[in-house]
Amino acid sequence: MEGSGGAPIERRCRWCRFPLAEHAGPGRPRQFCSQACRQWDWVSRQRARELALSDGELVMARTELDALHDDLYVLECAVADTLKDLSSEMSAKEAIDALRWLLDAATPLANRRLRSA
Repeated sequence: MEGSGGAPIERRCRWCRFPLAEHAGPGRPRQFCSQACRQWDWVSRQRARELALSDGELVMARTELDALHDDLYVLECAVADTLKDLSSEMSAKEAIDALRWLLDAATPLANRRLRSA
């Protein structure tokens, strides 16, 4: 599977978005990383039908949404700080420090997984 520019698209689990291993054999490509994710996807679709939600809507715990907003705010601040730092003359150490700050802010979002239950 390829995206724009011919670059391969990384397949991800339909439920938790965890990267899936390459599928080279016969049969359909995997859509889930585990049976648990397959089950939670099914449960969520059943619950969405009960609540009359469309495919583009979901129900999310307030604590999960708040944590996501907090992590996004930290990343937004790190990007703004790094852009400001890059607009001035920086030493190599300052550039590395700015990159570390940016990576520290991005890591929680890169590692975020949906919680089931």
